[in-house]
Amino acid sequence: MSDENLYTFENETYRKTYWHTCSHVLAQAMKRLHPEVKLAIGPAIENGFYYDFDTPAPFTEDQLSELEAEMRKICKEKLKLERFELPRAEAVKFMEEKGEPYKVELINDLPEDAVISFYKQGEFTDLCAGPHLDSTGRIKGNAIKLTACNAAYWRGDSSRQTLQRIYGIAFPKKDELDEYLARIEEAKKRDHRKLGKELGLYLLMDEGPGFPFFLPKGMVLKNTLIDYWRQVHKKYGYVEISTPIMLNRQLWERSGHWDHYKNNMYTTVIDDTDFAVKPMNCPGGMLVYASEPHSYRELPLRVGELGLVHRHELSGALHGLFRVRCFTQDDAHVFMTRDQMQDVIQETVRLFDEVYNVFGLKYEIELSTMPEDHIGTVEEWERNQDILKAAITAMGKTFVVNEGDGAFYGPKLDFHLADSLGRTWQCGTIQLDSQLPERFELEYVGEDGQKHRPVMIHRVVLGSIERFIGVITEHFAGAFPAWLAPVQVKVLTVTDRVDDYAAGVAARLDELGYRVETDTRNEKIGKKIREATLEKVPYMLVVGDRDMESGAVSVRHRSGEDLGAMSLDAFAALLKAEVDGKVIK
Repeated sequence: MSDENLYTFENETYRKTYWHTCSHVLAQAMKRLHPEVKLAIGPAIENGFYYDFDTPAPFTEDQLSELEAEMRKICKEKLKLERFELPRAEAVKFMEEKGEPYKVELINDLPEDAVISFYKQGEFTDLCAGPHLDSTGRIKGNAIKLTACNAAYWRGDSSRQTLQRIYGIAFPKKDELDEYLARIEEAKKRDHRKLGKELGLYLLMDEGPGFPFFLPKGMVLKNTLIDYWRQVHKKYGYVEISTPIMLNRQLWERSGHWDHYKNNMYTTVIDDTDFAVKPMNCPGGMLVYASEPHSYRELPLRVGELGLVHRHELSGALHGLFRVRCFTQDDAHVFMTRDQMQDVIQETVRLFDEVYNVFGLKYEIELSTMPEDHIGTVEEWERNQDILKAAITAMGKTFVVNEGDGAFYGPKLDFHLADSLGRTWQCGTIQLDSQLPERFELEYVGEDGQKHRPVMIHRVVLGSIERFIGVITEHFAGAFPAWLAPVQVKVLTVTDRVDDYAAGVAARLDELGYRVETDTRNEKIGKKIREATLEKVPYMLVVGDRDMESGAVSVRHRSGEDLGAMSLDAFAALLKAEVDGKVIK
């Protein structure tokens, strides 16, 4: 980071400090306008900031606007932020006198040796570790926007007080705020929950929170995606298996998941034995490998599984297809010798490159290292982390380090995909594991005739089929490329005189393997075109008397482009090139 960028939003530390200071400005504005409100906490977050308040009721849009106006006044006052410290007893008394019970609780819960610091700006003082900007005048008042007010539990505990969480965003320049808000509005239009319902793809119902329903068109999309997954994995030498959805407790204890993941597992008792619905496919894959002897000649052994898994997510964490309780994980495990590790990792990254390029998705790589809750020695972890680093560095790829966020059994590379709005989604992962082969006593016979322990990677490229569908629904705004679109062609009639001809056109395209519908309703052609466009069908074939007489079709793209009249064979060739080439259009 160059010195000239230290105090810009390119510097994450400065950006978070800016937003953290904004949260204090919000709290000060709240206390000025509503002195009876109690303060909870107010951090910077990934996109902006929030502050939790104990208020009698949620704030209205008008009240948020009043708070914004007061925040702008505070910025213009250029109040200096001054840090000071107090001993624990004085700090408690200070907040008790201010009538701030949540702050008192926070102070009492700090470690005995904690430094208890406060920040003062004008008449307002808040308990805070910082850091902050040196003055409220550093904040551009007209580039602040309060975006939402939602309920939140104090300290995330549903048995505690319900607070009101006010979210905000701020930028150093007004045009940056305007650009951000425009992206947010566009994101709302692309919301996969909204589009999924409008396009007849999938539904989320109260009768099954976190358990998505896929409709006929959604199943076409899902199965087309799965077919592509199978094609790519066959090309890279994978075989496919399927393992049971429920396995006994002994297996999950052996894998370590019972100790490390039990709270996220659905369990039941069968014949006096504890069972768990699988939250991941890995232990089943271990049993398949261990079911027969293996030679070094078979390695690397690439095994894929589209396994239906279930995870107990808190209801407040559920979000469309992005966070569900039931999903199809496009899992794979590659068993290998130690000297094959770098080659296998690089081969897997090449597979990821091929898949993500098809969808026009760029990515960044994050290396997650050893967490506190882990199995295996530090030396093993460091060795495996070095192998991951070396493999991707040799490919000319860069990465950032996410300390302490590895899986409990090994370090991993996470692939964060950037969509058409610049938002990032963590989808692919490559996890290097020498622990589960040890726990399951996996073996292969080496070139020396002796038994050896393989190592393995766990990897997903899409992450989960359901979540990836949510990502690409928003990425393409529901206008899927022709190869993915649930309906690829819609034949629209101008008059009922051509109904039989239109049916013949549709039948021929169906024979060629394309997904086609007809619209022969007694409606004006303009209405039919508008509706097919809203349905985001890639191609519309408008058929009238002249088309029937010449044996042609008038081709229109959903973008509004009129491609003119052409023979059905010429259109079929155009569509074939687009579908076979997986063209993004």
